[in-house]
Amino acid sequence: MEFQTTDLCDANEGKVRAVAPMFRSYGGKTRFAGPIRTLKVFEDNALVRSTLDTPGNGAVLVVDAGGSLRCAMLGDQLGLLGVKNGWAGVIMYGCIRDSGPLARMDLGVFALGTHPMKSVKKGAGDLDIPVTFGGVTFVPGQYLYADEDGVIVSEAPLL
Repeated sequence: MEFQTTDLCDANEGKVRAVAPMFRSYGGKTRFAGPIRTLKVFEDNALVRSTLDTPGNGAVLVVDAGGSLRCAMLGDQLGLLGVKNGWAGVIMYGCIRDSGPLARMDLGVFALGTHPMKSVKKGAGDLDIPVTFGGVTFVPGQYLYADEDGVIVSEAPLL
């Protein structure tokens, strides 16, 4: 997929929202885009696993993990599920682990940082609801574009 978020912003002024610069790229794909699916969870990644274990159909999973820096919400095993099931990427408002293996996967992964500790697995959280962080509200079905310059969101496909 060829695009640059900077060009998309210039060509669609007033139609895109840019997420505050807070993420680092950890996945093998540094540029990815797709329709948004969302999760709202906190230090519990059971819903991340079960969601990535469903057909992604090129979607981007946006996870509002509350910005927690106390545990990882995604690692190499969940990354492999995402690749196997056709997810374009994951935006994690929280931490990931297994950054080395994730960097070799055909999956976009943006996160706040890394943490070696795993999360709990109780299954608490919400799927496909609007979530807000980084100055942007992510609505399921809208479109997300991510690359080296940042993350932008639009209501409709731009490509």
